[in-house]
Amino acid sequence: MPTHTIDPNTWIDKYSDYLFNYTIVRVDDREIAQDLVQETFFAGLKSMKNFKGEASERTWLISILKRKIIDHYRKINSNKGKAEVRINYTNDGETEGDWLEERVADPFDKNAEGEIENTELGVAIHNCIGKLPEKQARIFSMKTIQGFDTEAICNEFDITASNLWVIIHRARTAMAECLEKNWF
Repeated sequence: MPTHTIDPNTWIDKYSDYLFNYTIVRVDDREIAQDLVQETFFAGLKSMKNFKGEASERTWLISILKRKIIDHYRKINSNKGKAEVRINYTNDGETEGDWLEERVADPFDKNAEGEIENTELGVAIHNCIGKLPEKQARIFSMKTIQGFDTEAICNEFDITASNLWVIIHRARTAMAECLEKNWF
């Protein structure tokens, strides 16, 4: 078994940007992404003794981060739809003895600011896709936006699956750079 040591003193310099970029794409909220990366570093510190050196430090931290992201969504989804319901007993003469159910606003409803940000992000994504080479843009759109399966795309463009994933990777990298310049 390999004996690799890890150095948490270098994690922030080496991995924070990568982990943040990985997270922001998945949670779409800067503060939550920052919190999840911080939780990942903390969990890594707590479980350093479990690091076996079978993967790189970064891969190990990403695996912790993936679990943190999953936990985040589980927590959100377990709270969705559970808007508080209050029931008041009315005693105003005319409706005496009636129970009145009041629904409290769901805190997970989209607000106007969130809708504006989503619209602006959509425009930024569309503009960035327009800057990709034509073939790369079409393949990226078919796979990530339209949800075509790998085989269908490979057949249409006469490429191998590994070539497809190289194209997708390059498109994602270019999109991330473009969005970093034009959106954040």
